[in-house]
Amino acid sequence: MGQAQCGRASALACVFGLLGAAAKLSGSRPLRWVAEVYTTVIRGLPELVLMLAIFYGGQILLNDLTDARGWDFIDVPPFAAGVLTIGIIYGACLTETFLGAILAVQRRQAEAALACGMSHLQVWRRVALPQMVLPQMVRHAIAGFANNWLVLVKATALVSIIGLDDMVHRANLASAATREPFTDFVAIATIYLAITTVSILLLSRLEPRYSLGLKAVSFQPWTGPSFSKACPTSAPACRCA
Repeated sequence: MGQAQCGRASALACVFGLLGAAAKLSGSRPLRWVAEVYTTVIRGLPELVLMLAIFYGGQILLNDLTDARGWDFIDVPPFAAGVLTIGIIYGACLTETFLGAILAVQRRQAEAALACGMSHLQVWRRVALPQMVLPQMVRHAIAGFANNWLVLVKATALVSIIGLDDMVHRANLASAATREPFTDFVAIATIYLAITTVSILLLSRLEPRYSLGLKAVSFQPWTGPSFSKACPTSAPACRCA
């Protein structure tokens, strides 16, 4: 799976993440319950198991539905199954990232909108969602998004098990022909390392850009109590310098 496929899976994950965060913040209890089940189940299962379940199980379920309606057989392409699976998996992770970023925005903005008579849906559409393009929102989401993006890029290596002709699949075929698996897979590892390194460099430039105007706070390490000067025991009140 190349960079274009990674981008599509990331875009789909962002869509699922925004929908999940909106559902968790909605006033509807069923929507909150569905979002909670989605994030809990998806994040609690291995990616490989989910990929196989969606590709094979989803294929069977889809064709059972088409048979019931008398439609023709539908063959799900491995590329679409891989993108969909990765989007669903990391959409659950981005749900929590976007949820934390939205909640980090000052609550008085939403409270002011509710005081003006807006519904919860209008507050989300007119106040919370536009904050996604503002520095105060992106500043809280960029770190979590960067981590999820790096893990997503590495997870694309798993799609070779469902027959997608990606770099890992071709390296496997080449190693079977040349009997030199170390050389082939080191080349693939180098490509992945280059992609993740460039991603880290680009994403590391975004956080300072969206943190302009904020005062940096430095913390001095605590070295423990100092006993260089002992207080006289006879003094009722002693202030050690």
